[in-house]
Amino acid sequence: MKIAILYIATGKYIVFWKDFFTSCEKYFLAGYRKEYFVFTDATEFEQSTNQRVHRISHKQSGWPYDTLMRFHVFSGIKEKLQAFDYIFFFNANMLFVQTVNPEEFLPDGKKDDGLMVTLHPGYFNQPRSNLPYEQEQAASKAYITRAEGKYYFMGGLNGGKSEAYIKLIESLKINTQVDLNHNIIAKWHDESHLNKYMLDKNPKVLSPAYGYPEGRKLPFEPKIIIRDKNKYGGHSFLRNEKRSLLYKMKFFLKKVKRRL
Repeated sequence: MKIAILYIATGKYIVFWKDFFTSCEKYFLAGYRKEYFVFTDATEFEQSTNQRVHRISHKQSGWPYDTLMRFHVFSGIKEKLQAFDYIFFFNANMLFVQTVNPEEFLPDGKKDDGLMVTLHPGYFNQPRSNLPYEQEQAASKAYITRAEGKYYFMGGLNGGKSEAYIKLIESLKINTQVDLNHNIIAKWHDESHLNKYMLDKNPKVLSPAYGYPEGRKLPFEPKIIIRDKNKYGGHSFLRNEKRSLLYKMKFFLKKVKRRL
């Protein structure tokens, strides 16, 4: 069984890689062959000589494009991904803290449709009216009506059997690009598109135990924690916000130009 792990660590996010890799090797699907596809602009990082770690040159685009465009990024290596049985994406600041076995994590394509998603730790116990779907921009490909939806899934951990997940990658790449072509950015970027895609799917659903925010008190025993970015300089520092402001301005000017 071959597992592909997708991991984006541009700019300062590379600080999380070493601990992620070490914990993943120790706790995640022991006995399975895991290969890591690390999209980064870092020239050197830990485990860079490991033959199972594939460094893919990828420059930081600025917020929100680093997250919004991730399916474009994954699509660029879809031919390589076809050689794997399963593909999973993990946010850079995730850390395994307990053993994760195949039966609890892997979708089988029988009880589910071969996809896996994780309940968002901030909304797992919220009523439908509080779920932050894209509901304001009706023209967005991520738009969900107020009569749709039941669960809200986090964008930082998802995956599945390779055929099903590559189909997801290609679909969300197209949907994101259609939005951008119409000067639309969904409310929560790739996460909004993921939730729309799952409306008519039957994925395996993991609890927030697999996306447990560090320092929070939730009624789950954590398996994978989301490390507190404030301990590493905070969101603005890690995202290099000065650069992202430039990208926001470019998008705004492009939008104004198209309206003229």
